Amino acid sequence: MRRLRVIRGWKDLSPGDRGAALAMGSFDGVHRGHQRVIALAARAAGELGAPLGVITFDPHPRVYFRPGEPAFRLMQPDQQARALEAMGVDILYVLPWDAELANMTDRDFAASVLHRGLGARHVAVGFDNSFGKDRTGSPETMRAYGAELGFGVSVAEAVEDGAGEKFSSTHVREALRDGRPGDAAAILGRPFAIEGAVQRGRQLGRTLGFPTANVALTDYVIPRFGVYATRTRLPDGRHVPGVANIGVNPTIEGVRIPLLEVWLFDFDEDIYDQVIETDLIAFLRPELKFDGLETMTAQVMKDARAARDLLMPPLE
Repeated sequence: MRRLRVIRGWKDLSPGDRGAALAMGSFDGVHRGHQRVIALAARAAGELGAPLGVITFDPHPRVYFRPGEPAFRLMQPDQQARALEAMGVDILYVLPWDAELANMTDRDFAASVLHRGLGARHVAVGFDNSFGKDRTGSPETMRAYGAELGFGVSVAEAVEDGAGEKFSSTHVREALRDGRPGDAAAILGRPFAIEGAVQRGRQLGRTLGFPTANVALTDYVIPRFGVYATRTRLPDGRHVPGVANIGVNPTIEGVRIPLLEVWLFDFDEDIYDQVIETDLIAFLRPELKFDGLETMTAQVMKDARAARDLLMPPLE
């Protein structure tokens, strides 16, 4: 049974939907830095006997203020909800990022949204959190508003790797665009995964001996075009290793948008229109344009062997 409750908005909530200890942020990726913020809220929730809540915004403020930017999301809403639920979050508050919120001063946000709207008993934020019109709010001002309005505040310190680099969603995106899924996974605490419904394509791969499940990238950050060793979760919970191409398949003529095309090993079932989630485990090579289908097929078979060796090493 699903434990997480998703509440959209902050106005006119019932008493049972208010009074949580809250973690606030965009939490795109729910990476290890985000996890520290949520852990602080969880500690406060335990001490107060309050529900554990998380605040996110829809659309992401970056989309609202810079709508023409390239896609950048690390998670779809369902993926984010599952990740938060796995951390024990009770309530996910999805606040509509609109003109009203965008033009609120930091004090109005604390008083109207956090205090009067959500009835926050505690608010946890990251060390670099900003809020309110023109991003004038800071962890320090949040502490001041908490003292004034009657909710506790905790601030998470930065989480760093061994080289002192701060974990951030920006660094995850950089790693993926550079073709470094392992580095992205180290920050996220799990592999980066693309989720979507399997589309009906030309079925060319099936005729060539490597049937693929094709998934649109929608508003995900676009990883480096190329071939990846993958692991895919099916709707029934099975995990299937495979090899995938991300890109536009330049060998095949025709204008195409970037796709994830994943060949699931030792699998022959109809999963059209079903939602699958594919982890990027390792980058194998850049996307190439071949001089023909025979050359392309030979390379795909080599890629499959490399992915099998990586994901399914033979028993000694």
